[in-house]
Amino acid sequence: MTSVPGLPDEAYRHDGQLTKREVRAITLARLAPAPGELLWDVGAGAGSIAIEWMRAHPECRAIAVEDRPERADRIAANATALDVVHLNVVIGQAPAVLAGLDSPDAIFIGGGLTAPGMVETCWNALRPGGRLVANTVTVEGERVVLDAHQRLGGDLTRIAIDRAAPLGGFTAWRPQIPVTQWTHVR
Repeated sequence: MTSVPGLPDEAYRHDGQLTKREVRAITLARLAPAPGELLWDVGAGAGSIAIEWMRAHPECRAIAVEDRPERADRIAANATALDVVHLNVVIGQAPAVLAGLDSPDAIFIGGGLTAPGMVETCWNALRPGGRLVANTVTVEGERVVLDAHQRLGGDLTRIAIDRAAPLGGFTAWRPQIPVTQWTHVR
């Protein structure tokens, strides 16, 4: 099974914590899954990044890290529903829970970005040539990625998506919350 990233949002059960389809496809392009590589999906929410990473190639591996047990259960259910049976879901508070996990080739920080030491812990855990991608929609998260960009380098991108939606008898563009994305290769 291989799959192009960007499954419909409806493919996932979630409580609102979901990297939306278009942003998910862009994020996975920056993470660049390759056979045999390991991804940490930190603050995994619905697990969509880890699941689509693993769907990119049968040898891709992922660990979804989530501190809320009900979300962790939902991630496991989403993985099963999308035929990703080997996703490892770890319940715990990052960055502390990351200690002792296998060294990743790529890391996605989707939640918990503002936790003290999160960026440093993730950056230091990456293997040489590893990719780190952090997405945020908050001013506080932007402060963290701007600081990381100043200290470490990398790329900053603002992703703004508008979707067509009914407006009376017409159609209008409805903006989604813009996402600031920081990416860097170790």
